[in-house]
Amino acid sequence: MEDKVNVGVIGVGHLGQTHARLFRQVVSVNLVGVFDVDSARSESIAAELGVRAFGSVDEMMKSVEAVSIVAPTSFHYELASRLINDGKHCFIEKPITTTVEEAESICKLASEKNVKVQVGHVERFNPAVLALSHLKLEPMFIESHRLAQFKPRGIDVAVVLDLMVHDIDLILSFINSPVASIDASGVGVISDTVDIANARIRFANGAVANLTSSRISQHQMRKMRLFQRDTYISIDFAEGMAEVYRAVRPDQPAAAGLNLGTIGIGESARVVTYEQPEPPQVNSLKMELELFASSIIEDKPTAVSPEEATKVLAVAGSIVKQIEESKKLLVY
Repeated sequence: MEDKVNVGVIGVGHLGQTHARLFRQVVSVNLVGVFDVDSARSESIAAELGVRAFGSVDEMMKSVEAVSIVAPTSFHYELASRLINDGKHCFIEKPITTTVEEAESICKLASEKNVKVQVGHVERFNPAVLALSHLKLEPMFIESHRLAQFKPRGIDVAVVLDLMVHDIDLILSFINSPVASIDASGVGVISDTVDIANARIRFANGAVANLTSSRISQHQMRKMRLFQRDTYISIDFAEGMAEVYRAVRPDQPAAAGLNLGTIGIGESARVVTYEQPEPPQVNSLKMELELFASSIIEDKPTAVSPEEATKVLAVAGSIVKQIEESKKLLVY
């Protein structure tokens, strides 16, 4: 494999344009060109970046080794299948596909064709999350809120697949235990799909995660709180900042951070510390694109595998299904 990967971007809407611009900054990538069903938009972005505006996916496939798929979710399976069958490595924006069956097919096909597939669960590379890499995360309760103002783009899928999927991915990576049960509710307010959703996920080890997502909020919020033995962690994804509070016995080694004093007496005494770990100065999306290119050049596993993304989709799909079934039971 050469030290540069020839890459194309399919779909240059809001996010796809960002992919294309960032690929131009990745030293291990040669951005060959872009394709969009809106040819005028494709030509505009191509002219800006000094690359080709391909007239079709087939035309692009003749000139690239890898493709970033940033088309609407409903087209992911069709595009990825064509590209993988042709031996092209694929970066697929989240969610991987519309259904678990489609995702499983992508996993199987990628293995058979020996191509790399990475899925764009970008919050894994948020500076706030990366700042926690020195900690052993074993949360037993997680609460997340992901609220956004309404935007017409993305409403082809429920808010669960649009926004909540980020938190599902992180929670599954934090809690190493099978999902035992899911309770979910949600409603459609502006679109024909679910715009506000809440889910409570119970895991086999007793851990619980409570997730709320909305795309019709007045104010934006992207926060998560993790509770584990002797530790409370707050993550603000928008600010790229994490805060860690610990309570340790006085006879234990001192935890990192600012000593806030001692609570309790006798055997119940605990020293409370506060730490705001330094987040790395990274662009999360650029980092995951760099890792994708690196996985191809160095022939190593992708940062977010299609198998991991399929598990996320299965949980998200269960949440959506439960919401849809509960709506059918309503009597007006």
